[in-house]
Amino acid sequence: MPSTLTNQLNNSFTLFLSLLVEAIPFLLLGVIFSGILQWFIDERKLITYLPQNPLLGAFVGSLVGFLFPVCECGNVPVARRLLIQGVPISVSIGFLLAAPTINPIVIWATWTAFRDQPEIVVLRVVFSLAIATIIGWIFSVQKDIRQILQPTTARLLPRTQQSVSQRFETSPLLQSGTFFLGQSSTSLPLESMGILPGSMTTSITQSQSLGMSNQTPINKGIGWTSIFVVPDKQRLLSLLNSMVQELRELGGVLVIGSAIAAIIQVAAPRELILNLGQGPVTSIIAMLALAAVVSICSTVDAFFALSFAATFTSGSLLAFLVFGPMIDIKAVGLLLSVFRSRAVIYLMILAAQLTFIMAFVVNLYLS
Repeated sequence: MPSTLTNQLNNSFTLFLSLLVEAIPFLLLGVIFSGILQWFIDERKLITYLPQNPLLGAFVGSLVGFLFPVCECGNVPVARRLLIQGVPISVSIGFLLAAPTINPIVIWATWTAFRDQPEIVVLRVVFSLAIATIIGWIFSVQKDIRQILQPTTARLLPRTQQSVSQRFETSPLLQSGTFFLGQSSTSLPLESMGILPGSMTTSITQSQSLGMSNQTPINKGIGWTSIFVVPDKQRLLSLLNSMVQELRELGGVLVIGSAIAAIIQVAAPRELILNLGQGPVTSIIAMLALAAVVSICSTVDAFFALSFAATFTSGSLLAFLVFGPMIDIKAVGLLLSVFRSRAVIYLMILAAQLTFIMAFVVNLYLS
């Protein structure tokens, strides 16, 4: 009995280290892409190019993964940066759920693993796009997204002129936060002006009045090049500060999530899961649970799923390949660093339900 417990602890620690080694590079990649968004992109002009229709916005956000090829460890900091820059929630959720799958690296890896079953590759892309778009569209119903975000993220969101004026109908001395006392009688919070680290919403006129470097767009005309700005020292300092903060916050959560995933992997009765592989319903449920537990990176999960191809249905394999990159134990910890627990539960339930329905249709008509 003691030797069995020792072996389980050793296996858990080995899995814990393997999950960290696998995930940390992609978390760093996500933080770097997040920094690129902050340093080079004028978020105010970027938003003007995004579709205003929630459904179309969610679809466009789901396709952004082709530009930012990150897995489920790196998509969270990028999605967080998009939210902070004022990107609609539908676009951010679409990117958050689809980016781990809808990127050239993962598509190529899936094709390599399932070359003899091309329908798996195609349906993985189609299902991931559809689920991310639908969930992003559903979340667009939430008008005030601060109610579903953690306070540390919500206070970094850009404040519109209307929200700022409404907030300071009472004396600004009674409000919390750090304020700049300008020449007028109105006091503005530094968070809303982009001066505090993590917020890049400073307008050109405000930065000039504060003696900050002018963040002049490269191209003031109409065109995609107008979303870029000339990076300066102020933006670089804010970039470095934000990257350190994100690594500190998300890195700690990643360690905890990896530890939980490793413990569950060792404790879960895998033989029971394998015995459920042939049923059209039970196989999907088993692979959904397995995808959440193993927390394997989306860049290599196709090869892991390939080992079950002989015993599990095609629909259940798709359920693993679609649901796993969206929701797993390791990713839930990262999601909780940005969203409140209620929003994360909604994400999990919606993703599981939609994945189950699509996988079940595949088992009924395509397997």
